[in-house]
Amino acid sequence: MAGGAGSTGEAVPAVAARHRYYPLRVLRVVTETAEARSIAFDVPSDLTEVFAYKAGQFVTLRLPAGGGTAVRSYSMSSSPVVDAELRVTVKRVPGGLISNWLHDTVGEGQVLDVLPPAGTFVLDRGERDIVAFAAGSGITPVFSIVRTALVSSARRVHLLYANRDRPAAIFGDELDALVKQYPGRLVVEHHEDVARGFVGHADVARVVGAHADAVHYVCGPAAFMDVVAAGLRDTGVSPAQVHIERFTPLDEPAAQLDPAAQPDPDLGPPPGEGRGVTAMDDIEVTIKLGGRTVTTTHRRPNTLLATARFAGLRPPSSCETGSCATCMARIVQGGAEMRINDALTPDEVAEGWVLTCQAVPTTPVVEVVYE
Repeated sequence: MAGGAGSTGEAVPAVAARHRYYPLRVLRVVTETAEARSIAFDVPSDLTEVFAYKAGQFVTLRLPAGGGTAVRSYSMSSSPVVDAELRVTVKRVPGGLISNWLHDTVGEGQVLDVLPPAGTFVLDRGERDIVAFAAGSGITPVFSIVRTALVSSARRVHLLYANRDRPAAIFGDELDALVKQYPGRLVVEHHEDVARGFVGHADVARVVGAHADAVHYVCGPAAFMDVVAAGLRDTGVSPAQVHIERFTPLDEPAAQLDPAAQPDPDLGPPPGEGRGVTAMDDIEVTIKLGGRTVTTTHRRPNTLLATARFAGLRPPSSCETGSCATCMARIVQGGAEMRINDALTPDEVAEGWVLTCQAVPTTPVVEVVYE
């Protein structure tokens, strides 16, 4: 890839490099549908390794919002074995702070802060047939997986792609072209909700019936994924053969403030993070973030991320489902365990890194450093 904004000229340790933001220049913006745009980035040659990715992964963007910054994660629609550029696809969310800003503001030559690729919803290394279920913008990582599998293997692929109607189908024309390019290996079934109703168990069973030993990939709105997951389970598909991307980044009109900013005490704790919990535990947590050090008492069942917020800090976060690594920090004293980890490698965990949105203390004293 050609050099451009984002070149650092400095050696950065592998783990730290993967979890810091880099300024990348926008090469082009492509309109996919009335509601979706793709943004292609120029990755400088000295960052090629840092931004190497697997089909199905995502990157996290840090963007200006509401006088502070917001972070959102978007899957790559590009293929690592086909495309020379890294490309994400963003669907506009009505009233959404970030998706609308990206649609209305970002253009060629603009520089955005980008966190290197992460995520475990990736193309496996096997040779089994692939069955994919996607809905709406859930096609984004699936499109990357499908293209990569077709180019790099002899695997057959069956994709059921659900949308409101055909004009809403992101990459609809590209998928049709791939069917012609790979006859006998790729089947794309466009499911239009306005004509056929929502995808149901019968649809899942019908598709699975022709591919009993396939590997299955599922991505889309929560209700869609729940139906497909239940359908796969009911048809006897082994959980080991199912990959589900449950990462659904929020896009509400509220900014994620800079870590140095002071929280509004009238707001109280974030929803769903311990409101009303009064039982105290004998766990002391020290948190270092943005030049500040705070020692506080941990309350169960809160995560370390929630504890940092209760202590008056604004730690970085995005998905809060254990998928994006935006909230990553290192345990330098004591221990913690993660409920979910879909972002960190075993080596990173062994070095003390945790996803604070999923980590809870396991020792009486814990020290956490956001680096």
